[in-house]
Order: sequence, then structure tokens, then C-alpha cells
Amino acid sequence: MTSAVTARAVQSISEISADQWDACAGVENPFVSHAFLSALEESRCVGPEAGWAPYHVVIEGESGLRGCVPMYLKSHSQGEYVFDHSWAHAYERAGGNYYPKLQISVPFSPVTGPRLLAHDIETKDLLLRACIEFADRMDVSSLHITFPTYDEWKSMGDAGLLLRKDQQFIWHNDGYGSFDDFLDALSSRKRKNIRKERRQAVENDITMEIVTGADLTENHWDAFYNFYVDTSARKWGRPYLNRTFFSLIGETMPDKVVLVLARRAGRYIAGALNLLGTDALYGRNWGCVEDHPCLHFETCYYQAIDFAIDRGLRRVEAGAQGQHKLSRGYLPQFTYSAHWVADAGFRNAVEAYLQDEGVYVEADQRALEKHGPFRKTG
Repeated sequence: MTSAVTARAVQSISEISADQWDACAGVENPFVSHAFLSALEESRCVGPEAGWAPYHVVIEGESGLRGCVPMYLKSHSQGEYVFDHSWAHAYERAGGNYYPKLQISVPFSPVTGPRLLAHDIETKDLLLRACIEFADRMDVSSLHITFPTYDEWKSMGDAGLLLRKDQQFIWHNDGYGSFDDFLDALSSRKRKNIRKERRQAVENDITMEIVTGADLTENHWDAFYNFYVDTSARKWGRPYLNRTFFSLIGETMPDKVVLVLARRAGRYIAGALNLLGTDALYGRNWGCVEDHPCLHFETCYYQAIDFAIDRGLRRVEAGAQGQHKLSRGYLPQFTYSAHWVADAGFRNAVEAYLQDEGVYVEADQRALEKHGPFRKTG
């Protein structure tokens, strides 16, 4: 860089204008947008009381903001989807304090995307160095960067961070003109099963609809929030997101919201929230108040594929976990995280753990790829 730059931390994204932040973040991934991160803070889903205290790092030069990082000071390991609970227990059994720690991520969102928000490599390097310096200066146990892009992940390894892999299941659009085109690419058994599931999902006079943009209303959010709370309480104990958050994203980024809803007997009974990127649809939250065969698959997976084909999107990312997605056309793909650990002895232990874990993750990926749903060619 030809001009001097400074690094500082801000404790609310509201300290940075949306235009400046989004100029660094780009438009491809809605989760790193100012609107999404701001909605988390304004709704208080994120904040010191929630154990996600914003500590965003910014690099500024003479012409203004050059880069930024969504970073949080955390007092627990909830809502991250890259699990380090065993690390915390081991460190604390050895007499250390694992919390607080620093987390570079999008809260409650296991979605791969940029984490070092800048357009040039030099600024990205400065951002990473600044985050590590803040971690060292704040005397935290560790710094964790979850779901970065592959290129960022590689650069983090070059900078000395410990590297970790996991996997998610992603649907890829191979230029399909229709859902039937996609089905034609599958093996006969998988094709028949999906058609059967789609029929079963709507057998009980259920209709499906997709709501986005200006058509979104508070009534839609009321219905979806009931589904989300009911399902979250049964699966995880408590929901991470509150009702205000959904209203805020509906207000500030409606064109990025794709809400799939199922209706029966005059009322909504299930729904799935997706966010729209420039080339991908990201499935995030699901819920229902009535159980019907295959309704989850239709609402979360098949409607998303239909939408992606119609919009010419390259892929659908359906969220964390779920090997059941494989038979429905979603293929395994690596996800990444990088970790800075302050204590040398603990770092060595984590490094050994990650080496063993990585062997398992890669072997599992190879095994899953052999059982893909698509017709064998050649």
C-alpha cells in the first residue's frame, strides 16, 4: 500500500456505514452484509448479554475503510457449528481458562463465505495480522475463524494457524432447465424415490408457496417464527434468533429473503428460510407445527432446487450436517476453519487432534462420494 493504514476494533457494526462495509464485503454473500450483521445486533440476538460481544476489526487508510472483519468476543461455544467443546473441557481440566475467546464468523450461520472483507490480498493479510495481534493483546485463549473461503483458509495456514476440515452437502446446478432434467441425471432408484417423496409431501391437501421481496409481510414472519421456535426448542433447547430479527431482515434485505411456506386447511403449517446470494441459495432455518411425511424434504430441499433452477443459480447450500441429503442430490463438500491458540502446549495438543480428525473426515468424504445418487457414466 502506498499510504499509511491503521487497525482498530469497533464494538458495534453501526459505527461503520453500510456503504463502506458492503463495499468491502461485496454483494455475493448476504450473510456478511451490513444489513444481516446489523439485524443480529439490533435485535440483540448478538451482544455481550448473548455471549457474542461484537469486536469487529477494521483497516482504515487516508481514503477511508479498506477492509473489515466480523469478529466477536465469546463466553461460550454455542451457535458456531464448528465444535470445540472438547478443547474447552481439556484446557479447563488442565487449569486454563478457555473463555473468553475470539470468533471470526457469522453468528448462527454455518455458511461458507469471505471473512477477511477486502478486495486486495495486502489488506486481507493486514486484517488477519491485526486480528491475531488483538487476540494476543487481549490475552484470550484462542481465535477461531469458521467457514472462510478455501483461498482464505489456505492463506491462514500459510500464516501459521491450525487448519480444520468438515463437510456439508451442497446441490450443484449442472445447467438443468427443469427439475425433471435434474431427476434424469439420477439413478433410477433415487429418481423414483424423490418423485414419491414429492407426492407424499403434499398428499394431505398441502400447498407450497414461495414468498420474497415486497410480498413478505409480518403475518408471514409470525407464522415462520412459530415454526422456528417450536422446532428449535425440540432440537436444541432454545432458539438463537428472536422475532425482531426476522422483521429486521424483512425490512432491510427483503430481496435476499426466500421464504418457503407450506399451507393446509387455510393456515401455514411449515416453512423454511433461505437467503439469496448472487449465484447460490442458502438454506438456513426450518420449522413446522404439523408433521407430515416428507414435508421437510419438500420444503427445505426440493423447493430450493426448483427455485435455483428457475433463477439459474449455481448451487443450493442446505446448511450443516445431514447425510440424508446425499440421496436427494446434495453432494459432500469440504468446509473449513482456522484456529490460533495462544498456549504452545495446548496448541500442540489441538494440532495432533486435528491431524487425526482430518484423516477421518477425508476418508468419510471419499466413502460418501462413492455412493452418490447420480447415474454412472462411462
